[in-house]
Amino acid sequence: MRFASVFPSVLQLIGRTPLVELSGFDTGPCRLFAKLESQNPSGSIKDRVALSIISAAEQSGQLRAGGTIVEATAGNTGLGLAQVAALRGYRLILAIPDKMSKEKIRHLRALGADVRLTRSDVDKNHPEHYQNLARRIAEEIPDAFFADQFSNPANPLAHEIATGPEIWEQTDHKVDAVVVGVGSGGTLTGLGRYFRSVAPQTQIILADPEGSVLAPFIATGQLAQAGQWSVEGIGQDYIPANADLSFVSRAYTMSDRQSVQAARDLLLREGILAGASSGTLLAAALQYCREQTEPKNVVTLICDSGSKYLSKMFDDNWLRERHLSERAVQGNLEDLISRRHQDGAVEVTAPDENLLEAYGRMRRNAVSQLPVLDGGRLVGIIDESDILKAVEGPPEGRWSRFAVQVSSAMTPQPRVLQVDAPLSALQSFFDRDEVALIVNGADFIGLITRIDLINHLRYAGKNTRDA
Repeated sequence: MRFASVFPSVLQLIGRTPLVELSGFDTGPCRLFAKLESQNPSGSIKDRVALSIISAAEQSGQLRAGGTIVEATAGNTGLGLAQVAALRGYRLILAIPDKMSKEKIRHLRALGADVRLTRSDVDKNHPEHYQNLARRIAEEIPDAFFADQFSNPANPLAHEIATGPEIWEQTDHKVDAVVVGVGSGGTLTGLGRYFRSVAPQTQIILADPEGSVLAPFIATGQLAQAGQWSVEGIGQDYIPANADLSFVSRAYTMSDRQSVQAARDLLLREGILAGASSGTLLAAALQYCREQTEPKNVVTLICDSGSKYLSKMFDDNWLRERHLSERAVQGNLEDLISRRHQDGAVEVTAPDENLLEAYGRMRRNAVSQLPVLDGGRLVGIIDESDILKAVEGPPEGRWSRFAVQVSSAMTPQPRVLQVDAPLSALQSFFDRDEVALIVNGADFIGLITRIDLINHLRYAGKNTRDA
C-alpha cells in the first residue's frame, strides 16, 4: 500500500472524506452509508465551508492581508474559520450561543479566536441573538469581513462542487437518498443543486430537531413558533437564506433524546464517535430506511466528532440533568437529584481524609462542598469556607493545618431531608444558603441544589405545556 504524497498544508486535507457502510443497525431493505466529515482537519463538515468562504472573500477583495473576520456560529464553522484564519494571518471574532460545548469554545480560543458568548434563549429578532451580535460587531470594525455563512453563496458552493461529487463517485453513481440537516442550509442547498443536475431522482431528506421550525414548515407551509432543543449546530428558528427547502422530499422531526441515543449507539455499534447532530441525521436516516419497501442506497453525514461533546451528550450526569436519560421516575425528591450516590456520581469525602485531599476533590470536580460519609452513613458536610477557616493564619504551620482530618473542620450532623418530603420543604434549605442533603432512612441518596430545582420545574413545565 502506498501512502499519499506529503501535503504542504493541512488545508489541503479538507474534503475527500471516507464513506462507511453502517451494518450494525436495522436498515430495513436499504443500505445505509455515512460520510465521515468528522475526518476533516478541525473535525467537521464546516471546514469545507470555511475554506470556501475565506477563499472567495480573498478573490473578491473583501478580505485583505491582516484583516478581521467576524462570524456567528454554533462552533464548527468557527473552528473551520479559526483554522484557516490562523494559517493565513487573519484576526477572527466569533459570536457563539452560550449552549455550545466547552470543548468547542476551548478549541476556538486555543486557535486564537476572540469568542463572544451570547444568549441561546432568544429569537432571531433579539439584539443578543448570535447572528445579530456578529453583524453588529462587523459593522463597528472598519473593513471587517462578515463571513455570514447563512447567506454567503460560497457556503452551498462548497458542497455543490465537492461534497456532492464525492458522494456520487463513492457510491458508483448509485445513491437514492441523502439525509441532511440544516444549520446554515449550505449542505442541503449545495447537495440539492448537485444531485438535481446529475440524478434528479435522488431524494434529499431533512432531519430536524424537535423545536426547530424547518420540518413543520415543510409539512404545513407555515412558520411555527420555535421551541428549545439541546442538539448543537442543527435546526433553526427561521429559514436561512442559504436553505432552499424546495429540494426536500421528506422531513423528519427528531427529539433530543432520539438524537443522543442514536449518536451513542453509533459509537457502540460502529465505533464512530460523532456529535449529537449526526445522531439527529442517523435517527432520521434509520426511520427513512425502515419505511422503504424496496432496496435503496441511502447516504447520511457524520457532521462532526463526538470528542467535542464529551462533557455533554457522552456524560450520563449531563443527560440526567436535562431529562434525556431513561432513568425511572420515582415520584419523590429522588427525581430532582441529577447525580446519585448509588451511581457513584456524587463526589464525597471521609472523616479521616485530610483537608488537602478534600480540597483536591473539590477543585478537580468543580464543586464547593462535599458530603462526609463514614461507611456509607452521612456524618457531616464540608465546604470551601470550612477549609478556609481551618487553614488560614500565619504561613508558619500552614501545611500542617492542611494535614488535619476532615472531621475536625466539617459541619457534623447536618440537616437532612427524607426522600419522600414535599417539594416545598426544599425552600427552607435554600433560604439558609444550604444544599439539601437527601436521605432514605439512614442511607444517603444525593443532594439537591437550587439549579436542580430550577431544572425540575423547567422540564415539568415543558411537559405540562406540551401535553
